[in-house]
Amino acid sequence: MYRQARPLPLLLDTAVLQQWSMALIVFLRGINVGGHRAFRPSVLAKELGVYDAVNVGAAGTLVVRRPGLRAKFLAALRQKVPFEATIAVCDASDLIGLDRDNPFGSEPRPADVVPFVSILSEAGRRRVSLPIALPEGGAWLVRIIGSKKRLVYGVYRRHMKTIGYLGQIDRLFGAPATTRSWSTILAVLRILKSHEPGK
Repeated sequence: MYRQARPLPLLLDTAVLQQWSMALIVFLRGINVGGHRAFRPSVLAKELGVYDAVNVGAAGTLVVRRPGLRAKFLAALRQKVPFEATIAVCDASDLIGLDRDNPFGSEPRPADVVPFVSILSEAGRRRVSLPIALPEGGAWLVRIIGSKKRLVYGVYRRHMKTIGYLGQIDRLFGAPATTRSWSTILAVLRILKSHEPGK
């Protein structure tokens, strides 16, 4: 069974781009998985209300529209998270730029194939020749097709072994990576688009 990939980027108008050019997107890694590190990101967003934070889903993704000084905001964020966690942060403009590149094209794909973006928590320390398929040889479960700044993107198949191969992105790029589906990234972009300047 096939479904149509989104054919065009979710373009944001100039006013929105200017208003949210300094916004940060926060990705917490490994929370609410198998009953471990359970907490409610929506509560965290409310506690960070002074920074105009908005929660996206239950995995720990926040749109922070007025972060101010990055170091000060990150310090406040770490104080609010109730356990040690890997935190990846990127500029909203990075995701907007990736969306404009339309990295997954318009070709239809099988329903069990999911486009994803992994966000590196620090600049990757290794150069990787892309694309690359995991496992190497045989039927792939993860295909990494490109990278841009701290964003690594590709597609994976829904399979019980897939999470293990997604975990290899850390080793390949030499930095911890936090993965989200492309649908989550689109939800982030819609939040930026829906909140017009001054509202």
